[in-house]
Amino acid sequence: MQEEERKKVKKVCNIKFTVNSSCPCGSGNKYKNCCQAFHKGKLPKTALELMKSRYCAFSLNIPKYIIKTTHENNQDYTKDTPTWIKDIQNFTNSCEFKKLEILEFIDGKNQAFVSFKATIISENRDCSFSEKSKFIKKNDKWFYLSGLFL
Repeated sequence: MQEEERKKVKKVCNIKFTVNSSCPCGSGNKYKNCCQAFHKGKLPKTALELMKSRYCAFSLNIPKYIIKTTHENNQDYTKDTPTWIKDIQNFTNSCEFKKLEILEFIDGKNQAFVSFKATIISENRDCSFSEKSKFIKKNDKWFYLSGLFL
C-alpha cells in the first residue's frame, strides 16, 4: 500500500476505517454520507453539525479542518499552522475516540452551545471528558470559540 493510501485508512478502535465505515460522530450513517462532506468543504448549517464534524475530524486526524473551524479568539488559535497541525496530530495519534454523546444543544442565530461527552482512551487510560462548547457564527459560518469542562 502506498503512503498516500495508508493515510486515507486510519485505524479507529483497532478497526480499519474507510469512507463506508460508520461515521465517528455517532449519526449511524456512513462517513461518506455524513461528516465527509464537511471535511471536503460543505459548511455546517448548525453549531451541532460543526461540533459533530469536529469530533469526527479529531477521530480521523484531520487537523486542517479543526484549524479551519476554530475561531481566531480561541485560546489555542495560532498563526503558526505547522506547529498547530503537529500538536493536533500528536493528540489524535495518541488517542482512540470511542464515542460522542450529545447532552444538550442550545441553538441561536449567531451563538450556540453544545454540551457533550467524549469517550477517549489514551495509552490504556480513560481520558473521557464532558464539555459545554460555545460556537459563534461569523459571515454565515460557524466556528468553535471555547469550551468549559463539566
